[in-house]
Amino acid sequence: MFKHIPALVIAAVTSGLLNSPAVQAQSQGTSNCDTKLISYLNWKETPATEWSLNVSASNGGNLEYIGASHSDDTTHPQFTTLRKTWDSQKPTIAFFEGPDRGTAETEAETINKFGESGYVRFLAKTAGIKAQSLEPGPQDEVNYLLSLKQFTPEQIKLFFILREASRLRERKGMNEAQIKAAIAQLLSKANSMVPAFATVLPNVESLQPAYEKYWSAPANWWEAPTAWFKPDSNGEDTGGQFTNDINRHSSEFRDLYMYRLLTNAVLQGEKVFAVVGRNHVPMQAEAIKCVLK
Repeated sequence: MFKHIPALVIAAVTSGLLNSPAVQAQSQGTSNCDTKLISYLNWKETPATEWSLNVSASNGGNLEYIGASHSDDTTHPQFTTLRKTWDSQKPTIAFFEGPDRGTAETEAETINKFGESGYVRFLAKTAGIKAQSLEPGPQDEVNYLLSLKQFTPEQIKLFFILREASRLRERKGMNEAQIKAAIAQLLSKANSMVPAFATVLPNVESLQPAYEKYWSAPANWWEAPTAWFKPDSNGEDTGGQFTNDINRHSSEFRDLYMYRLLTNAVLQGEKVFAVVGRNHVPMQAEAIKCVLK
């Protein structure tokens, strides 16, 4: 029914685009399980779709993998669920989606500023255990997208910038000036961290002309709609052109990295608590169960 992850994604990891020891330390059995990852292409959720996963390994390791909504609303019921699951499992290591943006002094303030990923870091900090990002390195992700030879460096960089602008506008309620200030900081970091990006769209002033090569509406780059960044959608339908495709390839590359990182920790005997955007869980579930059961 579903198309599985293309062989190129697996090859990208096994050939060295990802150099993390946690990824490279996998057994041959894990590599065989890679084929059970599901592609976002043509995938549709159903009433039977499960957004969380609990799996135990024979060595005593355990995984609580929770698919969450991206929310900074302290009254969202998922935060009560996360806390109850945390208290029940008593994890030894925690994983969160996205970069480490830190925590605030209180639980409520952390959720308000950093959403569910920040809450995971807050719980880990309070418990005195390690919290680690589920993300591959930026250079690895960019290298993989470039290796596909389907997108130009400009398109790839524009995708990351527009997606972040959309997140800042929709989830953080930022206005034009605030978004531009935040993107200026992002560009500075990206230009130093990812050599392939250094000379492409180097500053905020370069974004509007590049944007207008591909879109006439919305009028401004910082108004890019969230529909352009859904990995299970078609760019011809959303108007995103190449952005949905890039996001799908990016998400599938990240899924492979995430599932290997998590199963490796469980195979080392850790009690793993991980929270991620909910669509990632069904994409990885069968591969995770293949390794751990």
